[in-house]
Amino acid sequence: MTDSVPDAVDARVAASAPPLGRPPARFAGLRRRAVQFFTMPTGFFGAAILVIVIGTALFAPLIVSPADLDVTKVSGPSLNPPLAGYPLGTDQAGRSVLDLVIWGTRSSLVVGLIATALTVVVGTTIGLVAGHYGGWISRLLMQVTDWFIALPGLPLAISLAAVLGQGNASIIIAIAVTSWTGTARLVRAQTLAVSARPFVERAKALGAGDGQVMRRQILPSVVPIVLVTSTLKIADSILSAATLTFLGLGNPMDVSWGSILNSALGQGALTAGAWWYLIPPGVAILIVVLGFTLCGRALETIINPRTETAR
Repeated sequence: MTDSVPDAVDARVAASAPPLGRPPARFAGLRRRAVQFFTMPTGFFGAAILVIVIGTALFAPLIVSPADLDVTKVSGPSLNPPLAGYPLGTDQAGRSVLDLVIWGTRSSLVVGLIATALTVVVGTTIGLVAGHYGGWISRLLMQVTDWFIALPGLPLAISLAAVLGQGNASIIIAIAVTSWTGTARLVRAQTLAVSARPFVERAKALGAGDGQVMRRQILPSVVPIVLVTSTLKIADSILSAATLTFLGLGNPMDVSWGSILNSALGQGALTAGAWWYLIPPGVAILIVVLGFTLCGRALETIINPRTETAR
């Protein structure tokens, strides 16, 4: 069998598929689900948080001048508590902590989003292949998955980032390598459930190859659960990236929430009692993680309403 099946075959398969398995039926209620999402308190407040955070990241260059982050050009007081002109105080170089937190939003979000995208791609691919083919392929992939699950995630990520060298690329790769297992197992389970549905068997009977079945029949059915997983995974990726950067594994020339905490600890902010240098980046991380978690829980309830009644 080949993957080059005429479009007429796809049309016949889609027309005969049940509502739960047919891709058009899943996306026909997109508007209704969007309204449901924003009427839920978790969805509304989570989306509001993310709009503010993403807007801050996009407009950071308009809010903060690069000169305000240059230690050779700033002239503010060193490690001063909040006062007029410096709402969140200053760091050891006299830079505004508020400016640092605003600018750090960009790097923290970008690293978290890219790491999550890579994680989801790897996990979804492995889960689809393992669930669809079964047999020794599934056993091999699941043994590799279990091996990664057995390893402690954070120490492995630290080791990988240290070996690859300082930089955002190293952190992204370290997070992706240690975080894809949950997505893979979830997608595999969903693939096994979808593969047992009549419309998939009908597609195979009409001549659809493995690649086409996975791409056009199974993948659209697992997209909702992947979307929920991705939303929740972004929060974990941002937290992991901040942790690795705090440990000194990030780009030393880049401003992020983790690097702010690293600099604050290295410059003795803790012993000096400079709480204004330590708390704002930590609160920023907490707010972003809360926003993505609330959105993920809301999406989970909409896609699988049984999760709400189970709580």
